[in-house]
Amino acid sequence: MLKILIAEDEEPIANLIRMNLLRAGYECTWAADGERAADMMMKTAFDLVLLDIMLPGISGYELMEYAKGLGIPVIFLTALGTTENVVKGLKMGADDYLPKPFEIVELLARVEAVLRRYNKAESVIALHDIVIDTASRSVKRGGEEIPLTMKEFDLLLLFAQNRNIALYRETIYEKVWGGEYFGQSRTVDLHVQRLKKKLQWEDKITAVYKVGYRLNV
Repeated sequence: MLKILIAEDEEPIANLIRMNLLRAGYECTWAADGERAADMMMKTAFDLVLLDIMLPGISGYELMEYAKGLGIPVIFLTALGTTENVVKGLKMGADDYLPKPFEIVELLARVEAVLRRYNKAESVIALHDIVIDTASRSVKRGGEEIPLTMKEFDLLLLFAQNRNIALYRETIYEKVWGGEYFGQSRTVDLHVQRLKKKLQWEDKITAVYKVGYRLNV
């Protein structure tokens, strides 16, 4: 299981991030100040650090230099979202920069992207009775391949990377089809129904009232 350090001094934000990362299958550790975060990085081989800039003790910028020296990828999470701060963080070596407030789905997507860049992302995902191979874009049950269209596979992967999280139809459409969602479109619903039928997951992908859908794991 991939290990992520959350260096964030605001406990409610840290708890929200931690809860959703745990649901997505990551092992998470929280540090409320810079000194604690540095101590944890020294003792544990983390795969990624989510780093707030405005930390007590040691600043996020200083911590990032320490993390990069250990070869740990860094994503900045901060309210300091000005262009100047973004450029400074990226020039210092940050792998990504996400201003607060942010959507959890976007955070998970960026975490996955950075981990994939470092060849740390899951290439094989086992969920319920199926196995998803992201490299070959195949889905199998008991060794037998389940034929999915390109969009059905992308939809399944989105659910797999955001398991136990309610996804808005707008978010699903944007991530899978890459365009703006218009409420009257039935594209998302039709694809979800076809995917559920092919996977025999009628009771695993459930509708969330006035929101969209959730994969329950």
